[in-house]
Amino acid sequence: MSDVPPNLTWERAAPPDATGPGPWIEIAFGEGQGDDDGEAPVYLRETSDPDTVVTTNRRKWDAFVLGVQAGEFDHFVEGVEELENPPHA
Repeated sequence: MSDVPPNLTWERAAPPDATGPGPWIEIAFGEGQGDDDGEAPVYLRETSDPDTVVTTNRRKWDAFVLGVQAGEFDHFVEGVEELENPPHA
């Protein structure tokens, strides 16, 4: 994890009413050459393993988010029923 800046601000991707340690995905945006720098780094980690960090760039992250919003990944959850009472440890 030596190439990950130590001063990142991690945002937890969890429902607003979620409590407990998760596991949740956390996202941090690194510095770039400007607000529209598509090569600026984006870091992802899971709360249960914060030392393992995946790095991509802002251009790829934005494309992924747009794909999720457009339903391009819905087939990955077909047949998976939502938990009525998700565990909030």
